[in-house]
Amino acid sequence: MAMSERWIKVSEKVLAQIKRLEETENKDRLELVRSMRILLGALERSLLGWKQWINNPDIMTRFQQKDLKKMNKRLIKFTRSFIEYDLEATKLGAKRGLKARKKAERKKERLEAYVT
Repeated sequence: MAMSERWIKVSEKVLAQIKRLEETENKDRLELVRSMRILLGALERSLLGWKQWINNPDIMTRFQQKDLKKMNKRLIKFTRSFIEYDLEATKLGAKRGLKARKKAERKKERLEAYVT
């Protein structure tokens, strides 16, 4: 079996796993985190594959310019969307982190007030 055929088979299994994750209802927090780990792992695998293709002139010369334009356009849309969401999630994380730090600082101040 050729490498591209194996990649396709594994990718089809990954898509089936993603579909199962998507269809699972009432996930608790741990299941949600597990789901995100699987999803990001799948995304990472795909990105590494893309980078291997892009960095290999022997592969890329087999595509016509119209194919490359289509890929580029789709990747621009996908990347913009992902980075926008990444920024949104990072801001939420920073906001949550600041609240947690403020609570810890207040608790520390109260403890110090009792000690002095």
